[in-house]
Amino acid sequence: MHPLSVVIITYNEEANIRNCIMSVKNIASEVLVLDSGSTDNTVGIAKLLGARVETHPFDGHIQQKNRAKEMATHAWVLSLDADERITTELSNSIAAVLESPTASGYSMNRLNHYCGKPIKGCGWYPDAKLRLWQKDAGNWGGTNPHDKFMLHQGNPGFLKGDILHFTYKTKEAMVEQSFKFARIAAKEFSVKSAPYLVFKMLFSSIFKFIKTFFFQQGFMFGRDGYEICLQQAIEVFTKYKMALAYKMNPPVPVI
Repeated sequence: MHPLSVVIITYNEEANIRNCIMSVKNIASEVLVLDSGSTDNTVGIAKLLGARVETHPFDGHIQQKNRAKEMATHAWVLSLDADERITTELSNSIAAVLESPTASGYSMNRLNHYCGKPIKGCGWYPDAKLRLWQKDAGNWGGTNPHDKFMLHQGNPGFLKGDILHFTYKTKEAMVEQSFKFARIAAKEFSVKSAPYLVFKMLFSSIFKFIKTFFFQQGFMFGRDGYEICLQQAIEVFTKYKMALAYKMNPPVPVI
């Protein structure tokens, strides 16, 4: 089997990092944790479990994940977030494909959880992610905070099994993260024209709710589904509203 580096970026993830690392212990030749200054016991737990820990100030999800990729020792890399873990089925799939790879990267489904419950609707599933790849086969791109790994050429293979993503333990955690993501994305979108931002603010949020609640069957999950779909729509509205505010009143640079 080709040796595998598992890379994880962290900040104050002591509640999650143990389960994440333990889920890959049987397939990882190296676990690399790139921490951005945790003030809890994330680093201590990771080291206790045998992970190699490096540190670098956080300057964006895309930037940090590309940095972790370059720090990886081995040619094959599996990238996980600290609040994720892999199922036994996915672990077996990864081990099997690394015996004789037929592609330079592999996608897998991610099963997101809300308040401890798996959600297979609301646009949250199958939520395929390209997470296993040869180190030199591509780079992280997209728009912060919604990063995406992009292969330089060809199409990825697909693996059976899920990444389990323990997204939000409470509604309050979802609202807080949603606002954080909207604020980060707003800075990226503030370069767009004002008419574009106004149009997206007014209509994309409405379309987002209709799409996720009705067409992607959020209604099947009752109150949980409604809260998830509504918050996704609010995040879209907030992102473009804040981008417009940045555009109209850009922050004064500190000299």
